[in-house]
Amino acid sequence: MSEPIVLSHVQVKPVLQARQEGASRAFTSLDLGLTVREVGLEPDGLALPDGQRLAWEHLHAIADNELTCFVIENSEANKIHRFSERLNRFYSLMPTRRAPTLLVSGIPMHRVQGTDPHQDTLQKIRTVVPLKGRVLDTCTGLGYTAIEAARTAETVVTIELDAAVLEVARLNPWSRLLFENPRIEQTIGDSFDEIEGFEDGTFSRIVHDPPTFSLAGELYSGAFYRQALRVLKRGGCLFHYIGDLDSRSGRNVARGVVRRLQDAGFSRIVRRPEAFGVVAYK
Repeated sequence: MSEPIVLSHVQVKPVLQARQEGASRAFTSLDLGLTVREVGLEPDGLALPDGQRLAWEHLHAIADNELTCFVIENSEANKIHRFSERLNRFYSLMPTRRAPTLLVSGIPMHRVQGTDPHQDTLQKIRTVVPLKGRVLDTCTGLGYTAIEAARTAETVVTIELDAAVLEVARLNPWSRLLFENPRIEQTIGDSFDEIEGFEDGTFSRIVHDPPTFSLAGELYSGAFYRQALRVLKRGGCLFHYIGDLDSRSGRNVARGVVRRLQDAGFSRIVRRPEAFGVVAYK
């Protein structure tokens, strides 16, 4: 089965410009920037390599929507989004110049100002290198953390609260390795509960990148931090994403996080403002 064609305004606008200039062919990405392909510009629409034809009206609709990515199916452009009745949340795939981010009820799950989700992920990963042995990723999302950690780790266990998020990830070209890398073990559940099932000293590293405090306050709790300490190996560490440590809200959240991490028994907590978080050591 071939991979789906996924487009956003970033890929479509150059095609429309080429058409306006009278070209009959153009080069663009059909997987949100991972690769570049040649496409045909025909009177009735875009001729895609897999035989689909996308009418120009669909191309203009994509170009006019800067908040959503589209999957091309049966020569139709469909928004990549899901609604979770279980959690009453709306998820959508939002494009950037590189890897897309996940919007959860309109809130982006990665930094996009002055960076992009891929670079954002790499900055988080760098705070806890080397990643070896078993690594815990507490919030799968689009899987970027698990994918990067699995490049060097023996195994990455990644937990996602809502299966609807993984439905979005399956349509994201940048998330393919989440479903293809055998070193990644996926679990559906609440990290607050799932972490209790791991044995003591299971993980060498934990990458904890929860949603905002308002969406997942229990993942900022002392009870969760005590479990995180328990499942870490001696000498292991946890990266905890918080947000901009220099903003007023970031400072307030960080103050409570650091206090609760210390109370949980972590021996040392180091600010990592470049990654918008802190690293706690066992």
